Amino acid sequence: MGTKSSIFDMIGPVMIGPSSSHTAGVVRIARAAIKILGGRPDSATITFYNSFARTYEGHGSDRAIIGGLLDFNTDDERIRTAFDFAAANGLQYTFKSVGNASIYHPNTIKLNLKKGDREIEVIGESLGGGVINIAAVDGFNANFSAQSHTLIIKADDISGAIAFISSVIAQEKTNIATMSVSRKGKNDLACHVIEMDSGIRETTIAYLRSLTWIKELIYIPDIDI
Repeated sequence: MGTKSSIFDMIGPVMIGPSSSHTAGVVRIARAAIKILGGRPDSATITFYNSFARTYEGHGSDRAIIGGLLDFNTDDERIRTAFDFAAANGLQYTFKSVGNASIYHPNTIKLNLKKGDREIEVIGESLGGGVINIAAVDGFNANFSAQSHTLIIKADDISGAIAFISSVIAQEKTNIATMSVSRKGKNDLACHVIEMDSGIRETTIAYLRSLTWIKELIYIPDIDI
């Protein structure tokens, strides 16, 4: 049975700019990244790869990524003058481009963001029609769509961790839509990325954060990007 397509998949989102891949998808990658960061960044290094590297200026992807980092939605008219708003808000940014990176999707952006003492790296892919994939977070494979309630948990790589986290989520009466786990090495830190059909309570989040083997938990409720 094939995957069902929604009207959104077929006609794409309401957006500013000539191309959903180069504008709407780019805005969504940036907005997902600032939710992982925990707010608008103070500074950003933005690297465009492959086809994005060749077209990001002409197609408005540079303004779109800055607009997204300022938390503008895809149809926000301010995207057209995003550079001015960035200057007014004190957002410092640098653009880089890499034209031939075969390990990456043709429309890939890497964001290195800083906010106070916090720094993150997010790699996102614009798949067309405004659909995105967050491929990696801080060097861990992530692969989530940024369209669902999402947990990102960095934890010690211990036996039973996946089953335990799943059982805690099950108590919330929510369904796990996708779950991926990656690690940097055996018995090293692991990153669990869990997309859920509905949200979970703050008390459950606080409980998971209290566990000594869980080093970081990011909860992104009902991403609306």
